[in-house]
Amino acid sequence: MNMLLTNGFSVLKMPRDFRPMTDDEFFYYCQENPDHKFERAADGTIIVMGQTGGETGKRNSELNADLAIWNRSTKLGFVFDSSTGFILPNSAVRSPDAAWVTAERWNALSSDERKKFPPLCPEFLVELMSESDVLRMAEDKMREYIDNGCRLAWLIDPKTETVRIYRFDGSVQVIQGFDNTLSGENVLPDFTFNLSLLR
Repeated sequence: MNMLLTNGFSVLKMPRDFRPMTDDEFFYYCQENPDHKFERAADGTIIVMGQTGGETGKRNSELNADLAIWNRSTKLGFVFDSSTGFILPNSAVRSPDAAWVTAERWNALSSDERKKFPPLCPEFLVELMSESDVLRMAEDKMREYIDNGCRLAWLIDPKTETVRIYRFDGSVQVIQGFDNTLSGENVLPDFTFNLSLLR
């Protein structure tokens, strides 16, 4: 098992015979280390996530607020923030900045599955890039989400005011400029997000 720091400066090598953590072991490892945030790659690599800065945290709140308000009125599903880990079908554990899951899929989970990292990929999610994020790595993560069942995903780069929209059919649309408004399309009916809120 490897441990990777997302800024790319350090990879901690573990012994070759060190087996990857099970889902439960990784969950409890995260609970025992609350001062850090981790993700797990499909190959078992543990990724240490950086702390969120003020600007990124403010933008995350705008995204989650609008998504939660829309969901409260439609009651179509459930909204999750960046503190939630999801176990994807490929065994990776990811924590998107904002996520939405249909009520049907959430209600199909057991009580234990809901309390731990839910074993599913959200239908909709957002990754908001910070100053230290690397575009290539972020794009790889978005493709992983789509490959594992996500239907609509937004990768937002505030620095360049660029949004990459990933769809379940494999298409990627690039939108330039925060004067635009994004649509939830047929995944989030009637949901819109004004990108100017992220300036």
